[in-house]
Amino acid sequence: MSEPRPDRTARLPFELDWNLLRTFLVIVEERGITAAADRLNLKQPTVSNALRRLEERLDRRLILRKPGRFEVTPEGEMLYQEAVEIFGSVSRLPVLLRRKGEEVVGQINIALASHVVSPHLDAVLAEFHQRHPRATFTMDVSTSMNAATAVIQKRASFAICLVHQMLPQLEYARLFREYFGLYCGPRHPLFGKTGLEMADLRGETFVSFQTDRLTDALRPVAMMRASAHIDGHRVATSSNLEEVRRMIVCGLGIGSLPLHIARTDEQNGLLWRLPPYDDPPAIDIYLVWNPRAHFNRAEAGMLNMLRETIETTPMSERDYV
Repeated sequence: MSEPRPDRTARLPFELDWNLLRTFLVIVEERGITAAADRLNLKQPTVSNALRRLEERLDRRLILRKPGRFEVTPEGEMLYQEAVEIFGSVSRLPVLLRRKGEEVVGQINIALASHVVSPHLDAVLAEFHQRHPRATFTMDVSTSMNAATAVIQKRASFAICLVHQMLPQLEYARLFREYFGLYCGPRHPLFGKTGLEMADLRGETFVSFQTDRLTDALRPVAMMRASAHIDGHRVATSSNLEEVRRMIVCGLGIGSLPLHIARTDEQNGLLWRLPPYDDPPAIDIYLVWNPRAHFNRAEAGMLNMLRETIETTPMSERDYV
């Protein structure tokens, strides 16, 4: 496609249909026209036509579409990043229009990785609610990647999640550290056996988190499994801790879980700890927020309380062994 003419560029802010940008955002996020149509509750030709109109208006190819291939062009990537900021800012307009001096009210949208267990988070929630009972909360559990994306797009007030790579547009503070061990369920042949060594796990089938890979957020956990030569068949994966736990308890295979979360199941006879027992891999859980977001009073107050808790509580107390 050719370079856009200067007169068309000048008129773009006044003539562009913002709904086309919204459709483009969903297409990129869903990685396809059909999935985007399902999410938007539109017909597939409508979504395809919207993308075509946007490309014609910008005089740029944004997505390469062929059978079995979906690829966002460099121009499309640039537009996506800008569109995220645009729609994030628009969605926060009611915050900018709030009146000063009002009682602390407002919606707090927290994006969390699955099964975040933290006494420090619970204490802040309880204290904040006691101080500001009219503030309301939404807890959205998803993958850590999606939680961070929600913060970038300003759909979430902040996130509490694992972090594989810190992004320059976000701020991070370590909320707590948890440690992972290997477990099996009552139906597994190793359940209840003592004196086990790493060699006893060789070749066992396993279940895992989707990020339990050498190139992802749970790299230390993947390294622990590799050191135990658990190189059998990967039976199943999930991004949800409760489902990983379910599969371990049901005997699908060996799996890793945070020690402080699995402890109750150990005591109740639902899980059995396997080697290695020393030097369990450590995983940090972060508080993540967008410094460019315009927070309502409730969001700002909750975020400040969490950051103050992190700053004033020694890391040794936030080390969940």
